[in-house]
Amino acid sequence: MLKDRTEGGVIYFDNAATSFPKPQCVSEAVMHYMTKIGANPGRSGHKMSVEAGRIVFKARKSIAALFGLRNPMRVIFTSNATEALNMAILGVLEKGDHAITSSMEHNSTIRPLHEMEKKGIISLSIIQADKTGILDPDKIRKAIRANTKAIIINHASNVVGCIQPIREIGKICRENGVIFIVDCAQSAGIVPIDIDQDNIDILAFAGHKALYGPTGTGGMVIADRFDFKRIKPLKYGGTGSLSDKIEQPDFLPDRFESGTLNVAGLSGLLAGSEYIRHRDGGIERILEHKTELQKYFIQKAEMLVEDFCCFSSAQLPSTGVVAFKLNKFSVSEIAQILSDEYGIMCRQGLHCSPLAHQTIGTFPEGTLRFGFSIFNNKEEIDFAVQALKSISEGKQT
Repeated sequence: MLKDRTEGGVIYFDNAATSFPKPQCVSEAVMHYMTKIGANPGRSGHKMSVEAGRIVFKARKSIAALFGLRNPMRVIFTSNATEALNMAILGVLEKGDHAITSSMEHNSTIRPLHEMEKKGIISLSIIQADKTGILDPDKIRKAIRANTKAIIINHASNVVGCIQPIREIGKICRENGVIFIVDCAQSAGIVPIDIDQDNIDILAFAGHKALYGPTGTGGMVIADRFDFKRIKPLKYGGTGSLSDKIEQPDFLPDRFESGTLNVAGLSGLLAGSEYIRHRDGGIERILEHKTELQKYFIQKAEMLVEDFCCFSSAQLPSTGVVAFKLNKFSVSEIAQILSDEYGIMCRQGLHCSPLAHQTIGTFPEGTLRFGFSIFNNKEEIDFAVQALKSISEGKQT
């Protein structure tokens, strides 16, 4: 019997794509902006515009506090982590530069890097991770050249949930004068991150995943010590500041924020970020909970589902993401059965990360992916394991 916890009685395991449900405070914050404020921040002097500006600034402060950033004006809001990564990669790398990345990256990183390499702008080294998805920092150290400008690494894999040793990799970057760009789309809100202690120069985050904000939110966070003028703007346009000039402002955040912000979305992101920051046990407890669910699911499925084949490790800390297959079935077929017959929502395929699937040996079909949230529990996992067992044995409803 499905637990009627969300609308429609579904079990939602697709949180690595977008989290659901959101905390109630998130939808309330969006509705409050839409019905009570509604104005454009920084474009007018009336009280509704000023209040919209306050919301945006509070959101910057909350995100800055989440990552240990002192200056909230170094939080640049974007529409998602993809835009933030493009802003960082295309804004930093120039003709003749060398960049380093890994075989576990999302296409949000690989595609802009590949495009720059294909056009002859940069040279690119892709460091191979092991079968569990973990990188050896020494391999990164050995790949650094005299013209290496930036190292771009996925903090946590959206495919298998593994967490990279970014503090150690960041230390290597700092020792060699290399810019360290970290994709935290999967880790923000799950793994404790300190932008200074982790030696990160530029951080990209998604608002709609583990920060429990609405879709269409994300950002680029620039470390306090990093010279932001080393990043070229990706967009140019109206900022509400220096309107008498046709040059783009060169101060933060206006240098990188052209056009009207998604204030409704940022209202929800503020609420989601605050919800996470002040949750009992903090980020550490969230990581513990997700690792616990991941381990519980893997161990139970391996015990009860005969042809269960898992590609995520139950021995490593995890963002609560599990990649697996049932060997007798295609991943698309299983995902459809889980959705239609059991009300279990998950994702199948390559998850926009073809190199990661090549690394773990699941290309070109990909895997099924369960992504657990703070609202999931062992009762739901028990139900999912029984569903997989029934599918494996040909006994589905």
